[in-house]
Amino acid sequence: MRAVAARVTRASVTVAGETAGEIKEPGLLVLLGVHRDDDPAKAETMARKLHELRLLRDEESCATTGAPLLVVSQFTLYGDTRKGRRPSWTAAARPEIAEPLVDAVVAELRGRGATVSTGRFGAEMAVESVNDGPFTVLVEV
Repeated sequence: MRAVAARVTRASVTVAGETAGEIKEPGLLVLLGVHRDDDPAKAETMARKLHELRLLRDEESCATTGAPLLVVSQFTLYGDTRKGRRPSWTAAARPEIAEPLVDAVVAELRGRGATVSTGRFGAEMAVESVNDGPFTVLVEV
């Protein structure tokens, strides 16, 4: 499982002209990719890492500040561009595997007390964010 976590002052995701999810205060925008070999244990680990990631100002985390997260599924994080000019998607989980694992990360975050908004799995989404810093990291489990 792989995520790009960006510290933002605000972020939103729009599907078909309607806001699917947003955070209106400082928090994390998380683009989340699922590998074909991932399982529920990795989803739990990813949720814990994201919640406790000391990426906010003054080395705080969403767990310590209550800052919200916007989680957007992003299979393209597993695009392999080592050969040629066209990415290969073979490492990305198939939708029937990936969607429940993305949902599991979100459920685990919420179970930990986090405020979480989401995009819509499989939809064409427009993601807007105002990066804070900018401060962005790659998280892998």
